[in-house]
Amino acid sequence: MSALENALAALAASGQTTSYGALARDLGLRMGELTAALETLMEEDAALGRPFRAVVVHARGGSLPARGFFDKAAELGRPAPDPAAFVAAERRALTRP
Repeated sequence: MSALENALAALAASGQTTSYGALARDLGLRMGELTAALETLMEEDAALGRPFRAVVVHARGGSLPARGFFDKAAELGRPAPDPAAFVAAERRALTRP
């Protein structure tokens, strides 16, 4: 499991979230590297029918992921007409065994 996957799993297990900037700093990544890696994980999660692990990362000053998260989710066949409800459901699904 990669450092990114470990970080996302720890956040999900503790019911916490983090900002893109904080996560990028913690992992020593540039923002573009982080977002590309998160999108790759979203592709893997969609292919396996899992909740999006990237849902625990939020935009600065907010509680929801950035617009790109929702764009990628829609591209992967999981549109979010109600972003807040979608995020809440995905976060709950991450904590289920």
